[in-house]
Amino acid sequence: MSAIRAQHVYKVFGRRSGEAVKRLKAGKTRDEVKPLGTAAVIDASFEVNKGETFVVMGLSGSGKSTLIRTLNGLLPPTAGTIEVDGDDIAGVSPAELRAIRRQKISMVFQHFALLPHRSVLDNAAYPLEIQGVGKAERRERAAESLKLTGLAGWEDSLPSQLSGGMRQRVGLARALAADTDILLMDEAFSALDPLIRREMQDQLVELQASLGKTIVFITHDLNEAMYLGDRIAVMRDGRIVQIGTAEQILTEPADDYVMQFVADVDRSRVLTAGSLMRRPVVTIHAGAGPAVALRELREAQASAAYVVDRRRVLHGSVYDDEILTAHRQGATTLEGLVHPDSSAVKADASLSELFAPAAEARLPLAVVDDGGKLLGVVPRVALLEAMAPPGALSGDSPASADSPASADSPASADSPASVHSPASDDSAAVPAGSTAPADGARAAVDHHATSEGGAR
Repeated sequence: MSAIRAQHVYKVFGRRSGEAVKRLKAGKTRDEVKPLGTAAVIDASFEVNKGETFVVMGLSGSGKSTLIRTLNGLLPPTAGTIEVDGDDIAGVSPAELRAIRRQKISMVFQHFALLPHRSVLDNAAYPLEIQGVGKAERRERAAESLKLTGLAGWEDSLPSQLSGGMRQRVGLARALAADTDILLMDEAFSALDPLIRREMQDQLVELQASLGKTIVFITHDLNEAMYLGDRIAVMRDGRIVQIGTAEQILTEPADDYVMQFVADVDRSRVLTAGSLMRRPVVTIHAGAGPAVALRELREAQASAAYVVDRRRVLHGSVYDDEILTAHRQGATTLEGLVHPDSSAVKADASLSELFAPAAEARLPLAVVDDGGKLLGVVPRVALLEAMAPPGALSGDSPASADSPASADSPASADSPASVHSPASDDSAAVPAGSTAPADGARAAVDHHATSEGGAR
C-alpha cells in the first residue's frame, strides 16, 4: 500500500473556491478563474511509495509548497482526496487529524522554525513533548536524533549560537526524534549556503539509506531534485506536468517546459552507467577455442570482446590479433589470452565517474553487478551523447569505433541480449543491461499542535 495517495486534488484560495474548481474541471485556465480565487493546486494526482524519496519540483508560484501543506492537513484541499496510510485526512475528525500528525507525519521547514528560547535538545524534543512523552525518554530520543544529524555536543546551545546549516540539522533532528514514518520537507535546504547545502543533501541521502523513511521533498532546484529523488514530480502553474525518475525526466521530458527546465542540469550527477549501457555486440564464452572466437568476432565485425562464463561472470577481454597468433600456433583454448578487466563499473556509477576509465579502456566499459556478472557495456559515444541536452541530437546516432551500429539499442533488464557461443549450447545469455522567524515557529507549532482546543 502507498504511504500517501493524492487523487484529483485542488486547492483554491478565495470565497468562491468551489465555483473555481468547477470551472477548472470544465477546462478553464488558472488565469480565467482568477476572479473567483487563486488556484494554487489543480487536479494533482500521485502516489508516494513507502520508503521512497518523492521530490516535488517547480518554480516559485507553481503550487508545490501549497501541495505539501495539504498532505498533513495544514491546508485542507478544496476538492479531491489525500490518503495517508489509507486514511483520508480530509474526512477525519480534528482529533484524528492531530493523531495522524503526531504518529505518522513530521515536517522540516525552510526557515528552521526553531523556538529561540529553547536549547537545541529541547527543540529536538518538542514534538515528543507535545505527544506527552516523559521528559527522560524524550530527551534521550532527542539526543539520539541529534547524534544522527552530527550535533552531538551542542545539546545545551541556543539556536542563535548555531550556523544556518546547524540550525537546519536541528530541524531535521526534531523530525527524526518524532519517529514518524513520513517526513515532509519544504525547501528544507534552500536557505543554506551552497557548500552547507550539499553537505545536508549528502547527509539526508545517508540517513535515508539507513532509516528508510517516506520523504516528500519540495525544491525549486532541479539538481537537488535529481540528486535526492527516487521519483520527481514537476509542477507548473499548479499542475503536475510530469512524474518520473531523474533519468526519465532528463532523457524523456514530457513537454517543452520540462525540456527547458532540464537544459542546464548537471547531467553527470544524474545519469548512471546503468542508464547508458547497451547490449554488447559480441561476447565470447570462456570455454570457446580460438577458431570459434575468431569466427564470432568476424561475424560481429569486432576486433575484441569480453569473455564470460555460463553464469555470465566477466572473466576479461580477448583481442583478435592475439587469438589469431595463438590459433596459428596450434592453441585449442583461450588460456593465457584473456586479459583481466580492471575498468568494469557498477550500474549505479555516475556519468562523471565513467570518463577516466573510458579514456583508458580499449573496449566499451563493462557494467557488472556485485557478483561480477556482465550486465551491458557503455561505449564512448554513449558518454558523449549523454552530455548533450535534450533535443540537441537528431537523426541516427553515429556509430563508434568501439561500438558498431548494431549495439545502439538500449540495454534493458526486461529485454536481455542473448549472444550464445557455438562452443556450448548452454552458454549463458548476457543481459543488457539567526533564530527562526516567528512565522516559521508558528508553522511548526501548527503542525505539531495537539492541544485540546482543537487543530489549527
